[in-house]
Formats: sequence, C-alpha cells, structure tokens
Amino acid sequence: MFKRMKEDIEVVFEQDPAARSHVEVILTYSGLHAIWAHRVAHSFYKRKLFFIARVISQVSRFFTGIEIHPGATIGRRFFIDHGMGVVIGETCEIGDNVTVYQGVTLGGTGKEKGKRHPTIKDNALIATGAKVLGSITVGENSKIGAGSVVLRDVPSNSTVVGIPGRVVIQDGVKIKKDLNHSDLPDPVADRCSAIEKKIHLLEAEIVRLKTEGVEKENVNSTL
Repeated sequence: MFKRMKEDIEVVFEQDPAARSHVEVILTYSGLHAIWAHRVAHSFYKRKLFFIARVISQVSRFFTGIEIHPGATIGRRFFIDHGMGVVIGETCEIGDNVTVYQGVTLGGTGKEKGKRHPTIKDNALIATGAKVLGSITVGENSKIGAGSVVLRDVPSNSTVVGIPGRVVIQDGVKIKKDLNHSDLPDPVADRCSAIEKKIHLLEAEIVRLKTEGVEKENVNSTL
C-alpha cells in the first residue's frame, strides 16, 4: 500500500513541473487525494459493502471536486491534473500511466445496464473538458484533445479532436490536417452559416420576383 502511495507521489513530480516538495504534494494535490480515497472506496466495493464505499467516494467528492464511482477500476500511476469537475463512472476501466485533466467526463450515454462506461488503455491522455461517453475503448498511447466529445472507439497511437471526436493522427501520420484548439469544429457556427446562405438565396429570389412583376406591369400598361 505504502509503495503504491509513494509511486503516486512520484508521478506527480514527473507530470507537474509546479510540484516543489513532498509535503506540498501530499497536503495540497486534490487529484492525489481523490485517487487515494478511491482505492479505499474500491476495496469496500469489491467486498460488496456498497454503502460504505459510496459514502467514502462522496466525501472525497465534497473535498476534492472529483467524482470517482467506487466501482471504477483504475491502474497504477494514474494522474489527475488540477481535477475539478472530473467524473469517472462505475464501469469505467483505466489502465496504467493514464493522465486526465480537469473537467473530463468518462461517462455513460443513458440508462443501459452492464458495461456502459469507457475503457482507457495504458499511457492514454485525456485533455481538459473532454467527454468520453459509452462502452468504448481508447487505445494505448492515444490522446483526446481538449473539449472533444468521443463516442466511438479510438485506435491505439491516435490523436482525436472535435465534436464529435475524429482521428486526426494515427501512428504518427496525419489523417487530415491537424487542428488547433481554436479551430475545433463548431456545429452552431456551421448551422448559422447554412441559414445565412439560405437567407441570401431567398433575398435574391424576392428581388427576381419583384423585377419580373415590374416588367409585367410595364408590358400591361404599354398594351
């Protein structure tokens, strides 16, 4: 147990350049507190002491802002950076050396039973605000871009961005032009652009009809 806790602390120093001392990390890193509390809650959950497990997870949520269901399975060297707003569902499975940033949701898509949350393989990284939903798999060494919404399986060694998420890099090769976070697809803007085009077409049609009407009036007056 203490060996695992020491390993968790070492990961913080590896991942976060702001970490200055062991005392600071142990006392102030909410992501670390949430992981330790989850290990305790998960041990009760495996013994089918569900109420105690859930109480521990909710107390941890109150103090850390991170909600991890006690049923979630989490591997070694899991790192939550900042952490506020992170949600990890009951049937979620997380491998080793996974990094998650604030605002990430590893959730379900409805009220289905059984396996309904994602499986995150080893060495994956899920950036700020990303939503990975449903019983899907994010492959090893893959990265999910900030703000992405992922609803399908992600191959290993891939980078996914956008809403819905799509693979832009796989095995080091660009699938499409890589996007900056400022260039992520905006469905609302796309819809507004389509409506604007229709308005221009309607305006052109109105002008055409008015022109035809004036021409007919001129012809009738001449006759």
